[in-house]
Amino acid sequence: MTRVVADDLWFPEGPVALDDGSVVLVEIRRQTLTRIAPDGSKQIVAKLAGGPNGAAIGPDGHCYVCNNGGFEWVERQGILYPGSQPADYSGGRIERVDMNTGKVEVLYTEVDGHPLRGPNDLVFDGQGGFWFTDLGKGRPRDMDRGGLYYAKVDGSSVRKAIYPLLTANGVGLSPDGKTVYVAETQSCRLWAFDLSGPGQIVRAPHPSPNGGRMLYASPVPAWYDSLAVEASGNVCVATLLQGGISVIAPQGGLVEFIPTPGDWMVTNICFAGPDRRRALITHSGAGTLIEMDWPRAGLKLAY
Repeated sequence: MTRVVADDLWFPEGPVALDDGSVVLVEIRRQTLTRIAPDGSKQIVAKLAGGPNGAAIGPDGHCYVCNNGGFEWVERQGILYPGSQPADYSGGRIERVDMNTGKVEVLYTEVDGHPLRGPNDLVFDGQGGFWFTDLGKGRPRDMDRGGLYYAKVDGSSVRKAIYPLLTANGVGLSPDGKTVYVAETQSCRLWAFDLSGPGQIVRAPHPSPNGGRMLYASPVPAWYDSLAVEASGNVCVATLLQGGISVIAPQGGLVEFIPTPGDWMVTNICFAGPDRRRALITHSGAGTLIEMDWPRAGLKLAY
C-alpha cells in the first residue's frame, strides 16, 4: 500500500532521504530544490533556473544537482509533462547547492569542449567522485545523443566514460562499487559497466555496442527513468508508462515488477528509514511524493 508524503509538487524528481527524516528533491517545473519535512511541509532550499533534474548529497554535505537546462511543458489529459528543448534553454550543467544558505554554484558546463546538453542523474562513489548521465535534449526533428561521465566535487576534473548512449537516465553503483548501472529511457534497457577504479570503465568487447552488459530490456511498452540499488544488489528502476518499479537482478533478468498505483509517470525511487526498508517514490505527473514498505533493504548511499 502506498501513502502520500507530500503533494502539490511541480514535477518532482531526485528524492534523497536525509538523516533527520526529511527528504530533499527537485521540482523541475517550479525550478527549485525543495526540502520536505516528516510532517509533509515544504521549504524551498534554493531556486534553480533551467531544469533541476537529479540530486545527491556529496562528501562535503552540499547537494549536487544535474540541471538539464529546461523543458517545454506539454499538457495532455490535464497533466503537464516535459517536452522538447525550450526557446529559453539555458544549457546543461552540474550545480552545487549549499544546503544551509541556498547558494548555487555551477561546477561543469562542458566535457572536452563539448557542452552538456541535458544532465539527468548522479551518484557518488566511496572515493568522493560522482558519476552522472546526460540524457540530451530533444527537438521537433532531431535529438542529442547522451552519455555517462565522471567528475570530481571541486570542479577540477570531468571526463567522458561512455558515449554515445540513447537517452541515458538513471545511474547507480553496485554494493561493492565495482559496477555502475545506467538506465536508458527510450530503449528501456538497463546496462552494467564494470569498473577497475574510480571513474575507470572496463569495456566489454564486441558485440557490446557501448562497452556494457545489458541486464534487461523491457518486453512491454515502457520507459526507464531513475534508479536505486538494494543492499542485495538488485537494481530498482522507476518505470514510466507501466507505473511502477522494475526490480532487476545484478546478473540480469527481471526479479519482479512492483506497481505503484496513482500515476504512470513514476520517475524516481530512494530508500529511507533506519533499515532502509521504506521506499520513497516520485509520481511526477500527479505531483506527489509517495512512500511504501519495501520487501528488501535499500543500499546505504556513500554520503
